[in-house]
Amino acid sequence: MRLKSRLFILNLVLLIIVADANAQNFLVNKELFQWGTLPSIPDSIGFAGSFAGVADDVLIVAGGSNFPNGGTPWNGGIKTWYDKIFILEKPGGQWKEAGKLPFRLGYGVSISTKCGLVLIGGSNEKEHVANVLLLHYTNGKIKIENLASLPFPLANSCGALLGDKIFIAGGLTTPSSSSENKFLCLDLKQKNSSWKELTSWPGPSRMMSVAGTDDKCFYLFSGAELANGKRAYLKDAYSFSEQLGWKKLADLPWPVTAAPSLAFHSRHSMFVFGGDDGTHADSATMLKEKHPGFNHKILRYDIDKNCWSVAGEIYTDKKKDAIESPNNSIWPPVTTSLVIWKDLIVLPGGEVRPGTRTPNVIIAKPISK
Repeated sequence: MRLKSRLFILNLVLLIIVADANAQNFLVNKELFQWGTLPSIPDSIGFAGSFAGVADDVLIVAGGSNFPNGGTPWNGGIKTWYDKIFILEKPGGQWKEAGKLPFRLGYGVSISTKCGLVLIGGSNEKEHVANVLLLHYTNGKIKIENLASLPFPLANSCGALLGDKIFIAGGLTTPSSSSENKFLCLDLKQKNSSWKELTSWPGPSRMMSVAGTDDKCFYLFSGAELANGKRAYLKDAYSFSEQLGWKKLADLPWPVTAAPSLAFHSRHSMFVFGGDDGTHADSATMLKEKHPGFNHKILRYDIDKNCWSVAGEIYTDKKKDAIESPNNSIWPPVTTSLVIWKDLIVLPGGEVRPGTRTPNVIIAKPISK
């Protein structure tokens, strides 16, 4: 009887492990991360520029844009923004539509806090906005509150939470403006607080940068400077603390513009996943559906040594028809958030080549070494 009981318990444990693995659909180990997928966002095209994060222990993806009906920027497709809010309650569950934003919106900053998911700025087909929203998930529905608005509209910024303070860097104030070197802060601990403009980093203005934090500093990596309608892809990096101000860090090996933000912090390192290095920026319109996609390398910044190295690759699964239908394969996404949810690194949706979105949700787990 004892042997049978032990065998029963062992089989039960194995079943639980297998069920958990299937629920999260882990596919492959690569270098420092174990890669897999979650259920796809319930849209056949997918979205870029969505807000994404965690509130009340559920994963939220809201807003964003795409080109419906097979449209692209070069065949007359019309870019369309959305107000839908999707939630995923558990890794093995299914996405649900749980509400709508007050208006169509995307390309803002998403900050997961203990108070809820904060959505900052963004844009739609009409304008860039200064609105700041706080999302909660209660009794199966999303509830939305207004927080202090930005002092001016901002889209394509990056931001992160350090302690009880949200820091926002760069972006665009209008669709036709040059990039900004604005650096803003909101203290969530103070009731009715407003945004404060702080001294900016000692480098070019930028948009679509990657932000990150550890227990001490705010980090600002790469991005693109936009002036007179032209982009300059940047490799510079900085850290900021309220005690010491800004510090110039070692340059990245290549630009990581529009890479999923936040950077992932682990021990004494910051990890940046993919991004647009600008290699095909000038030929994107000519390449059209032959665009090979964005960088799949993961860069690791060693905080103590102030140096960069390659830490592996984002998991990809480019099928035979990938060139024609990349949203049905797994390609490295840009213009999406990096979310930490239930010990998973989550990259929900995004853009896999110019004009092409994906509903795929890629996940990773750090492998202890």
